[in-house]
Amino acid sequence: MAARASRGPLEAAADEHLVPELSRLIDRALAQSLPEDLVHSLVQHRVPERIADELARTGALDRLLEEALASPRTNELVDRIVQSDEMRRAIRELAASPEVRQAVAKQTAGMAEELAIQVRAWAHRVDTRIDRRHALATAYAGVATRAIALTLDLLLVVALFTLLSGFVALISSLVGTLRPAWLVGTLLGIGWGLVAGAYLAFFWTVAGRTPGMYLLHIRVRDASGGSPSLVRAVIRVLGTWISIVPFFAGYLPVLFDARRRGVPDLLAGTEVVYSDRDG
Repeated sequence: MAARASRGPLEAAADEHLVPELSRLIDRALAQSLPEDLVHSLVQHRVPERIADELARTGALDRLLEEALASPRTNELVDRIVQSDEMRRAIRELAASPEVRQAVAKQTAGMAEELAIQVRAWAHRVDTRIDRRHALATAYAGVATRAIALTLDLLLVVALFTLLSGFVALISSLVGTLRPAWLVGTLLGIGWGLVAGAYLAFFWTVAGRTPGMYLLHIRVRDASGGSPSLVRAVIRVLGTWISIVPFFAGYLPVLFDARRRGVPDLLAGTEVVYSDRDG
């Protein structure tokens, strides 16, 4: 009865005198070096690491993370961050940075080069299987490698001719449509042949190889080992058209000739070799 009778006055005295005094003492301690000393002591005794290890050991950390990720509040916060103007500006700056563009270009170039290496290796194996009389290390390019290179070049010619045709069509739409239809078809065929011939002759004469031949690591050379002259290149272009028309029959001599020459090479006095084996 005495305890119950005295509890009320004691609690009132504590609220009136003890609690304010404790608050004042805590405020003075926090205003001095106590927070820094406390943090230093926590770090010195590795308290955060010990707490994290204990949470991981008991599985409490996993549960806390799962609950945090499953919280609707977390999804809302992530959406706000992703859709914020600051995040979008940071993404644009990151995508436009020279480092990212250089990395993307390097990665793309690496993938393209790796693909080209695989195609070249496959073409060399097919060359050897088709023409078993020649060793794998022969310097003269086989029919499969040359066919792939020619296909790539024809695709480039088609793209170039499409651009030129669009330009011509734009001009003709201004001055009137050309008639009759058969004349248009004839002119388109002649134009395609001229564009393709100029493309092949230019690259054969200037560089000794077209872009398609460059990717397949082959080149065309004359008897002296250099790039063919313009006259030889033109003759070789004509020989190419002659060889293609009868179902590519003009390339059949590649399978039997010692230097794997087709009709274009025989007419122009040239030969096609692997550039990485060219001795």
